[in-house]
Amino acid sequence: MKIEKEAEEILKKFSKALENIPELEETHYIVDNVNLTRPDCGEEKNSEKILRNAHVDENGNVIAEKSKWK
Repeated sequence: MKIEKEAEEILKKFSKALENIPELEETHYIVDNVNLTRPDCGEEKNSEKILRNAHVDENGNVIAEKSKWK
């Protein structure tokens, strides 16, 4: 019962706060750009730039962590 009374009190305070908000008319916009899509394009990948941050051993091989079994 205490929760119901608190909920009713909150709703009363909220409805009182809403009384101060003025009534507004909805605004509708008519636009012709419905379902626009952009062309599908990928960025070029520069392997030198990608490998710059990779760990490499003395032979130039990339050192990568294997996945862990859980």
